[in-house]
Amino acid sequence: MQTLKHYVVLLFVVLMVSCNVSPKPIDYGNDGCHFCKMTIVDKVHAAEIVTKKGKVYKFDATECMINFMDEFDTSEIELYLSNNYSEPEVLIDATHATFLISKNVPSPMGAFLSAFKSREEAQNVQSEKGGTLYTWQELLTHFKD
Repeated sequence: MQTLKHYVVLLFVVLMVSCNVSPKPIDYGNDGCHFCKMTIVDKVHAAEIVTKKGKVYKFDATECMINFMDEFDTSEIELYLSNNYSEPEVLIDATHATFLISKNVPSPMGAFLSAFKSREEAQNVQSEKGGTLYTWQELLTHFKD
């Protein structure tokens, strides 16, 4: 009976570890974009999706992540993440980010799209570079049009 308890506890621990829903670091220069297949090299514009089961999809730009959503069951997605323009390599929650589309800030796929952790950071760059600010929902609508 004692052995059965040990197996049950071990199984529980294995299940908990295998279903870890968290971002994974992007290996810049080696990882490929799940949507366009380009190698991810830009440390300012990369993005990730993490499913509810913990599977991670990496993208070279937020616009690739958004385009990938058209061919994926979005109800399975737990996290939408984009690199913070102000802190290269740092992933932020895209659903709470402010986005700037500015022709003066190029992104890998040509959408000129950058993500910012705060609206204030985005407004500061916008005042220097121009462009239009978007919330996550506004950005999704913009890309559908």
